Amino acid sequence: MRMRITAALAATLATAGCISFGAEPPPSLLTLTADQSVPVGQPQSSAASRSITVSVPATPAALAQPRVPVQATPTTLAYVKEAVWAEPPARLFARLLADTLTSRTGRVVLSTAQSITDPGARLGGELRTFGLDATSREAVVTFDASLVRADQASVEKRRFEARVPVAAIDAATAGTALNQAANQVAGQVADWVGR
Repeated sequence: MRMRITAALAATLATAGCISFGAEPPPSLLTLTADQSVPVGQPQSSAASRSITVSVPATPAALAQPRVPVQATPTTLAYVKEAVWAEPPARLFARLLADTLTSRTGRVVLSTAQSITDPGARLGGELRTFGLDATSREAVVTFDASLVRADQASVEKRRFEARVPVAAIDAATAGTALNQAANQVAGQVADWVGR
């Protein structure tokens, strides 16, 4: 009896290593880092500087997940193997925009809740492309921005795009190239907002 229990327990333990309840995690997660960031400890006040509220941009369904899309042909998408964002790309891009706007324009970037007491300018839009193009071998970031300047009711719209060449379609290359392209777009947006 004891041998049967031991044999059953050994068989159970041997098969336990074969069972998986979820996908294997990627070796690392991708994120975005602003080329120009706000210095630690720098005071900011909307009484002394103009303010702006940056909304998380809308995205198409292909970008509403943590994987990095690859435009394989004009009508098909694939995803880069093991390339996974630490959080949704639209949220990462909004944070990068906020840091870039503060460092390049001196504006105080407010959250949506903070903007109730200080309306300032409002920046939103749609992150239309945030991935790789296999045919041109480029990382592509396209942002359709909408801006309501302080004390104005009209909406200004403008499309911004950056393309960065990639040597390979893989996770390491995708993260670096998309970070570079996102920073280029954020710089273009900051120059537009700051005028």
